[in-house]
Amino acid sequence: MGYINYRKIEKKWNIKWNDDNVYKVHPDSTKKKFYCIDMFPYPSGSGLHVGHPLGYIATDITCRYKRLKGYNVLHAMGFDSFGLPAEQFAIETGQNPKKTTEENICNFNSQISRMGLCIDKSREIRTSDKEYYKWTQWIFIKLFNSWYDTEKNQARDIKDLILCFEKGGSFGINAAKDNNAADFSANDWTNFSELEKSEILMQYRLTYLSYATVNWCPKLGTVLANDEVINGVSERGGHPVEKRKMKQWMMRITAYADRLLSNLNSLDWPESLKETQKNWIGKSQGIVINFNIDNSSETIDIYTSKPETIFGVTFLCISPEHPSLQSFITNENKLKVNEYVEKTSKDSELERVSNLNQISGIFTGKYAINPANNQKIPIWIGNYVLSSYGTGVVMGVPSEDARDSELAKKYDLNFIDVLDKNTNKIINSNFLNGMSTYQANESICQYLCNLKIGKKKTNFKLRDAIFGRQRYWGEPIPIYYEDGIPKAIKESELPLELPEINNYLPTKDGTPPLGRAKEWLYKGKFKYELTTMPSWAASTWYFLRYMSPNNENHLVNSEDSSYWDQVDLYIGGSEHATGHLLYSRFWNLFLYDIGVISFAEPFKKIINQGMLQGRSSFIYRIKGENTFVSSELKNNYDVQKLHVDIKYINSDDSLNIKEFKTWRNENKDSKFIYDGKHFYCDWTIEKMSKSKYNVVNPDDIIQQFGSDVFRIYEMFLGPIQQSKPWMLNGIEGVSKFINKLWRLFYNDKGELIVSHNAATHHELHILHTMLQKVASDIDRFSYNTAISAMMICVNELTAIKCHSTHILKDLLIAVSPFAVYISQELWQQALKQNDYIVDQSYPEIKDQYLDIKVITYPITINGKLKLHMDFDSQDDNETIKQKTISEEKIKRLIKNQEIKKFIHVPGKIINIVI
Repeated sequence: MGYINYRKIEKKWNIKWNDDNVYKVHPDSTKKKFYCIDMFPYPSGSGLHVGHPLGYIATDITCRYKRLKGYNVLHAMGFDSFGLPAEQFAIETGQNPKKTTEENICNFNSQISRMGLCIDKSREIRTSDKEYYKWTQWIFIKLFNSWYDTEKNQARDIKDLILCFEKGGSFGINAAKDNNAADFSANDWTNFSELEKSEILMQYRLTYLSYATVNWCPKLGTVLANDEVINGVSERGGHPVEKRKMKQWMMRITAYADRLLSNLNSLDWPESLKETQKNWIGKSQGIVINFNIDNSSETIDIYTSKPETIFGVTFLCISPEHPSLQSFITNENKLKVNEYVEKTSKDSELERVSNLNQISGIFTGKYAINPANNQKIPIWIGNYVLSSYGTGVVMGVPSEDARDSELAKKYDLNFIDVLDKNTNKIINSNFLNGMSTYQANESICQYLCNLKIGKKKTNFKLRDAIFGRQRYWGEPIPIYYEDGIPKAIKESELPLELPEINNYLPTKDGTPPLGRAKEWLYKGKFKYELTTMPSWAASTWYFLRYMSPNNENHLVNSEDSSYWDQVDLYIGGSEHATGHLLYSRFWNLFLYDIGVISFAEPFKKIINQGMLQGRSSFIYRIKGENTFVSSELKNNYDVQKLHVDIKYINSDDSLNIKEFKTWRNENKDSKFIYDGKHFYCDWTIEKMSKSKYNVVNPDDIIQQFGSDVFRIYEMFLGPIQQSKPWMLNGIEGVSKFINKLWRLFYNDKGELIVSHNAATHHELHILHTMLQKVASDIDRFSYNTAISAMMICVNELTAIKCHSTHILKDLLIAVSPFAVYISQELWQQALKQNDYIVDQSYPEIKDQYLDIKVITYPITINGKLKLHMDFDSQDDNETIKQKTISEEKIKRLIKNQEIKKFIHVPGKIINIVI
């Protein structure tokens, strides 16, 4: 076994681990539990690139280590298998997304298997499986049948609310509800029609129907989330997106805003991640102020957290989507204002608020009266004002707000200073002059409230989540319509299965794709809801299903959830901060409120892995021609810079022209301008992405170097939290490390060279120094430095030719979380152990071997190793010499021969020349 046949070894152990269910786990009250997951992967057609496994390998190492430390470890993997990419592929190819999704999952599973991940495959879940989405629908129904009691601060059954309405109407009920919800008496409730009662309850339900301004993509025929829109076009396909008001299913996440905010303090998450969520929730204390419209009985409400700046207001600014916008526009201004509003609707909210240079506005023609000083101020519409924040209207204070200032400068509006820049105290504000901002805030609030033109209010930036999507490949919403009233189907009737259709586009009249399923009716006569759930619905709660993946009667078994409890470690990208992680916390809190689970927060600790960046290559094409120019000549021509697939690039950054011509049809007849022998391309380091043609397939690396080398190299590139470029420069060093490890057990001829010699103090010092460092580093998630410690250990053991099983056995156990295949193979073949190394215990770290009080020297005679001897680290050269030549074995070997030279290299070796 001189040559490591890693392909044979990997195949062998994958089969054995799978056959013996080595990673299958059950609750065990005799053991401490450790629950660890990776962020839910979407099984794309392109499969994994080398950036994806970064988190998977990190969790795998920690899970294996925790198992060695005696924990009962739950580590599962599933697939977020609903979503727009599969549906778009179905539209383009006519294939059922169910078929393509299954193929993609098979490919993903194959890739994951090759990496040796310790996953309990019996717990695998797929969100497009009806037995899974049955429970996503169940959660929807529970939300639909619940309201939020702000006095008790928890969700309650909608039946309790109906009883309150029957007894005393809506008066005195503290509930999260729509802003426009009107009060009514018990008598009113009794006399309302069933449709009216339904509409009132919609104003309180935790999932409800309401009109909302959405990102509508006509080409895709669906609503898109804000993060799916970039620069006014869809992230997928680059199609134009417009703002449109549509009736949508919504989730009342705002009811949980305070708890979502306060609970962050108890979580072991990166501070940047918690800060992102705090800013997204955006809690502020302020006041709603009522401004009168000049020469009108109408009024307009604004919300501000800085009422002390009211004396610096020189205009009001309204959101282009404000529901009462038209009433604030004069007739002569309507045409140009509506043109402006139409144009603005094509921009995403992120674009509108993040770029000061893009701020724009238009005058409505009307004026408001500032209640603090009775001055007349113009009413404008501004693209930086969002209808989703406050009342959709802001006070324009150019002297204190950068966005207000940009609008004022652009359109020559007035500036009035509010603060003295030297003293930071209020000026130009009548009775507030000389006050600090805090004092002025309190005083003006009280003043406006006393006049009954102001009302204190706590506000959140967080908005209710749009839930419905005009797509096919998603969970059917379990709602049917009877006489125009939306009703939930019975829980016993779940799952509501996705019907088969032959075309995945919306119908000609704009009805969602499910409208093509003509016979798809509740009880054969009532129409179902035709929108489907968004892709985030299923990924919001999947970690709970891992606990009870096959339970037919409960979303999660109570004993399972009590045992596994919170997720102890969650590794994934920071891009999910305001989407998946926020929605997961919301649904988890709701399930906690209704008694399904016993823990309020789902994820105890989160680590955001860095991004593995790719090396992208660029080629230059002369504009309007099918001619390419070598990079050193690009300045001589008018060229376009284009990404080129890295598989056509040689190691010296030259282009393989022959292969490049086969890439696309239009390349066949391309011309190339270059001097000398080579056509060169430029390169840069950027995000690894299929669209940038810089993706590296892990299968290729594993095929060449083996899975253990791939695993270790990914972790060795740098700290898990940092982004770094994928370069193969150092992978040979990792490969040498694996080979050196192997050579501690086998020589170059493949002969087993392990011994059962007692370990020396020096060998034990090398081992235990490594054991301590590896354990400490894994606990700190510093995987790269743990690898360095293992490399140092193997190098030192190699140098002193240590082959003792007393050392190598513990060495293999420590290495096994990283090099899973080689360690198992050596465990069985070289050490003759018949069990699995993952079932062992991490070696006890003994303090007596950590402090170098004893130094073990190899003793050679005429350069040939004869034995090892221990010496006190304080011994001087003469003491070491006398102890050596007095050793009985040395005396026998030397006999009466003269010692010509005694060579002592401190800390290294002793050689006696005779």
